[in-house]
Amino acid sequence: MNKKTLENYDYSGKKVLVRCDFNVPMDDNLNITDDIRIKSSLPTINYLIERSAKVILMSHLGRPKGEANSKYSLEPVARRLSELLGKEIVFADDENVVSERVKETVDNMSAGDIVLLQNTRFRKEEEKNGENFSKDLASLGQLYVNDAFGTSHRAHASNVGVATYLPSAVGFLVEKEITIMGDALEAPDRPFVAILGGAKVSDKIGVIENLIDKVDTILICGGMAYTFYKALGHNIGKSLLEEDKVELAKQLIDKAEEKNVKLILPQDNVVAKEFKNDTEFKTVGSDSIPDDMQGLDIGEKTIKQFSDIIKDAKTVIWNGPAGVFEMDNFAKGTFAIAQALADCKGTTIIGGGDSAAAVEKAGLADKITHVSTGGGASLELLEGKELPGIATISDK
Repeated sequence: MNKKTLENYDYSGKKVLVRCDFNVPMDDNLNITDDIRIKSSLPTINYLIERSAKVILMSHLGRPKGEANSKYSLEPVARRLSELLGKEIVFADDENVVSERVKETVDNMSAGDIVLLQNTRFRKEEEKNGENFSKDLASLGQLYVNDAFGTSHRAHASNVGVATYLPSAVGFLVEKEITIMGDALEAPDRPFVAILGGAKVSDKIGVIENLIDKVDTILICGGMAYTFYKALGHNIGKSLLEEDKVELAKQLIDKAEEKNVKLILPQDNVVAKEFKNDTEFKTVGSDSIPDDMQGLDIGEKTIKQFSDIIKDAKTVIWNGPAGVFEMDNFAKGTFAIAQALADCKGTTIIGGGDSAAAVEKAGLADKITHVSTGGGASLELLEGKELPGIATISDK
């Protein structure tokens, strides 16, 4: 990797501005329901504290649409972070995020102190990468660290803007994400298998096109499989279909064949009368979906076929569920894929989003080589794109 990492600087007594991803889910009483993103930032924070840095943390939370809104305050994050680190966190609660008062708070920091700024999206310039807000943020620190992989595909003031004014590095979390994903895409151990699911082909076009040049096998599942069936002339009943992507699906099937890549579609599906859990359902062959039913999961034969392929793989990347896993009757396929990855002896990578949620729900996350923290960012990496939040970091 050609970007500077934490090891490239001396932090003693320096003010270090760190962009984290504290965009955590909360219930109606503003209790954090899943703190995995906060825990993922701890290695970088601890490293800086141990080296006597003054650590200023920043993040967004939710979509407050560029104005202060107590519903999206980072105060619950400050509390949870304090518990996890076992030390006081100063929460600089200011609706302008940066103000004279906040600057004073930062100026009074001692080595090893931590200050958390208010939600960066309370300022409308954040998402526009506004120059003034970028300068305001940069004025608080002497060094900048990007440890928010989940927002690195967006050019905002708190990741791209600020990096143009300060010497910068990637944190441990971002370094791990781009190294593991990068190695898998550039020099994978083979067989290299990609599992692509989720609702829409349109979300995964760039990924499929990029991976066709790199993988040995692509397993297609989830709602997007039905557009591929349609391209093969199958009847898909009331299943999800992107009519305007049928021709493209045909081209992708042909391209895979041309490149000698196995593109495998489910051979059987669990189909249902209605899109709800307590409805009539059954398993049918993929070429015999009844007119009045829709496919909501992969069937037993497909589970066995996919699992066998995954278990023999040396590198596996998975992005997108195999069915509507939020409903118990249609979760079997997704959880079976999660189990197959857990049983695989090769390098297993999950590209964020729903697949990551499914692996967490199945209690298998610790058996996976790498579960990405950023759905959109990992998708763009899989598409072969450069992420703006990483591109702006100082080169080695």
